[in-house]
Amino acid sequence: MIKTMIVNTSDLAWEESSGEDPFYSVDDLPSTSPSQLPPLTVWGVALCVSGTVIAMENAVVVTTILATPSLRAPVFLLLASLGLADLLAGVPNDWSELLTSGLLITSLTASLCSLMGVALDRYLSLSHALTYGSSQSRDRAAALLLLVWLGACVIGAVPAMGWHCLEDPHSCSVARPLTRTYLSLLCGGFLLVVMVTLQLYAGICQRHFLPANQSYANKHGNGRGFSRLVLVLSVFVGCWMPFSLWGLLGDASSPPLYTYATLVPAAGSSLLNPLLYSLRNKDIRRVLLQACCPHRNTYSTHEHHPVDV
Repeated sequence: MIKTMIVNTSDLAWEESSGEDPFYSVDDLPSTSPSQLPPLTVWGVALCVSGTVIAMENAVVVTTILATPSLRAPVFLLLASLGLADLLAGVPNDWSELLTSGLLITSLTASLCSLMGVALDRYLSLSHALTYGSSQSRDRAAALLLLVWLGACVIGAVPAMGWHCLEDPHSCSVARPLTRTYLSLLCGGFLLVVMVTLQLYAGICQRHFLPANQSYANKHGNGRGFSRLVLVLSVFVGCWMPFSLWGLLGDASSPPLYTYATLVPAAGSSLLNPLLYSLRNKDIRRVLLQACCPHRNTYSTHEHHPVDV
């Protein structure tokens, strides 16, 4: 999906410089035989392999959570939402530009909002430890995720509903067929979510790692927990900040290579999220181990600390 959005930008620039009409229908494309198909490239193979790995690992996470009745705490609903969004981001397709762009936007928006939800879950698990995790909290988390996905679908459907640059190439952004205005609003929203998420983690750091809470922090490994938090935040900012800034600063005349360099990390977060969040959770690992080794006795304390996710 990334390749479709960006390669078309470079194609547009070439076609405009050559004087050709950059807009043509599918019926105008020449028929190609298997011998005329473009050769495989390292980049194409890398996209195919990474997309397959992303889809498989996130499918495992989503299936594990949905198939296990005990994994119904708010954090697991958020992790399932994150896994579903990343699963969609890793599914390759050859659909039209608008459908491909819409699916990618929907998945990235839902993924980023789910990451913010995970941060909110961690924060609430510390600030409302006695009441958080109840059935009421689960209902609220489910309602919030429903709103997130509805919003993500609406945002992703906007280009297909007419707000695109296919009829006005001069209004294109760094990612065709998105207009520069639309992408600027989208990236501005991404930056806002990133800032809110960082603020939530700052609150977590104050409550969990500062000396006022040393008894709890020492119990759960203060140094190790802080290192994990730094790793999570570094990956989060490194994956999302480049494209969010580039989408605001670039335009259709910008080199496509820069768009690749900034959008790939954002989509690459779908590969890292299961490793940083879902597969680090002891309850999820226990379920997977039980599925792989059903005869092995797995000890469960039925104790869950969302902040350790």
